[in-house]
Amino acid sequence: MTMRLPDITVERWVNSPPLTADALHGKVVLVDIWEYTCINWIRTSPYVKAWHRDYADLGLVVVGVHAPEFEFGKRPENIDRGIRDHGLTYPVALDNDFTFWRALRNNAWPAKYLFDAEGRLVDQWIGEGSYERVESEIRRLLVAGAPGTQLPPVSPEAMAFATAGQPSYLDVTPETYVGADRGEPGSFALTGDWRSSGEYVELASGTGELALPFNAGEVNLVVDPGSSGAAAVRVLLDGQPIGDERGADVGPDAVAHLDRAAMFRLVNGASRDDHLLTLVADQPGLRAYVFTFGQ
Repeated sequence: MTMRLPDITVERWVNSPPLTADALHGKVVLVDIWEYTCINWIRTSPYVKAWHRDYADLGLVVVGVHAPEFEFGKRPENIDRGIRDHGLTYPVALDNDFTFWRALRNNAWPAKYLFDAEGRLVDQWIGEGSYERVESEIRRLLVAGAPGTQLPPVSPEAMAFATAGQPSYLDVTPETYVGADRGEPGSFALTGDWRSSGEYVELASGTGELALPFNAGEVNLVVDPGSSGAAAVRVLLDGQPIGDERGADVGPDAVAHLDRAAMFRLVNGASRDDHLLTLVADQPGLRAYVFTFGQ
């Protein structure tokens, strides 16, 4: 039996009053399951924002459903900051208890569910990619729902993706969690006074180092600076202060200033060789959660 758009039962809405399945009848609805620190969703967000930009006036409603991967993602100040940082202006539903997630029988971030004007599920996509297919289906449903609709050109974002294709992450170091629940023994090393918890490792006192062997062009870290709300982390690549390979969140002095719980970009443009990333911190309460990688 075809799935219909479930009731959107969530804790809170941002950028919109509460939306119901009945109120969305007659609209093409794209549900985007997201998480503000997830690199895979972050890579998809330009396309989702483009579809809202180009098709909202023609009958498309994008509903971003945020389901937090970590406990800090439930705190209003964190998710509200994440919405602002990512520039999201479409309706966002905060699904802290995964109620709507379960109603969709979803199991991953990011995920997209496309419903037609009658509220019927037309297609779904898990993970990155397929942007030209998603947009093609959006366009088809808009015309089917309102024959004669004059569509704009296909978005430049989807056109560029169709030309370049999906990047391959073959042989790139896989996502590396550092908390006790999902951490892989031997995938990283700690020096100093660290406490291990289910989701994270936390610097308890003094100066601590977190060392990570990797093979990737890009390295990111989901981190919470702790109760002080600020931490400075020195970033070393192969034992030296990182230089031209520094990510967008690392200054020329090889220091990353962490001012919120979020994903920070530490390495960009590293050669595809075996490297060692070392992070040096001295702010008690700093918590590291997961490293993610790219080409």
